[in-house]
Amino acid sequence: MRSPRALIPLLSVGAAAAVVTAAAAGASIDGLPGGGGPAHADAPAPRPAAVTINAVTWNVCGGPGCPSAAAPAALAKQIVQRTKATEVGGRKVRTNAVLLQEVCEGQIRTVKKSASTWTWAFAASPGAAACAQGQGRVGVAIGTDSPLTETRQAKLPAPAGQTRIALCGEVESWATRVCVTQFNPSEGGDWRQKQARALAVLGGTDRVLLGGDFADSPDSPALDPLYDAYAECDQSGSSRTGAMTRQNWQGSAVQKTDYLFLPKSAGVSCSVPAARIRTSDHRPMSAEVRFK
Repeated sequence: MRSPRALIPLLSVGAAAAVVTAAAAGASIDGLPGGGGPAHADAPAPRPAAVTINAVTWNVCGGPGCPSAAAPAALAKQIVQRTKATEVGGRKVRTNAVLLQEVCEGQIRTVKKSASTWTWAFAASPGAAACAQGQGRVGVAIGTDSPLTETRQAKLPAPAGQTRIALCGEVESWATRVCVTQFNPSEGGDWRQKQARALAVLGGTDRVLLGGDFADSPDSPALDPLYDAYAECDQSGSSRTGAMTRQNWQGSAVQKTDYLFLPKSAGVSCSVPAARIRTSDHRPMSAEVRFK
């Protein structure tokens, strides 16, 4: 099993690309693999064991203006239920990983008490409004039923005066990196494409689960860097498709904006509930990911 990979703080797309190029050449970079020796001298890493991971990505919409803003405890209960089990392909399966967006700090504190054997990481979204009823800031979170280590926040490209982040961690027993983020629809497709490109660099080329609300439809050029580097759990072959996940005020599904990307070599089954989810304006997306 390979050791966990060091995470690269993405101050800019150009800087990240330079770091990756240097590392690939075997250069010695503080805090990164390489050690200064020539690349051809490195021993091949042992092949990690096969593993199946049942993952859920969900924009729970726990912040101001959301369906559950005034009922944070009810939403926390829904999250706890998702940590216990989810449905993939008509089967109920035990959940191993949960990637959350627009979740409040207080809700994660509540979930930790019920899912006490899980490891949790939270990152506040810079500039986001505070949640109601003393629930703290809104942000993104990762929960795993196996130890999650080396958690880091990385800055993604963003317009002047704005900050966009991704949260990542390593699950050594799965030999897998897990990352979550949320894009902003008001920043424009060019910015989202830059963020997607940086996110693909951050995810790397080994085992990865990379999910979140990317604020765009599958056919958008903004998501080209992610579709080029990975497979998306709900696409059909090479077609960029998938069940709609964002709901309108009536509860009807109107657009796919939620994604789970993984290596193209992995096997995957993916499901989105057909019925309205009343606690959020997004439906959760669940996947059974099989790393060989």
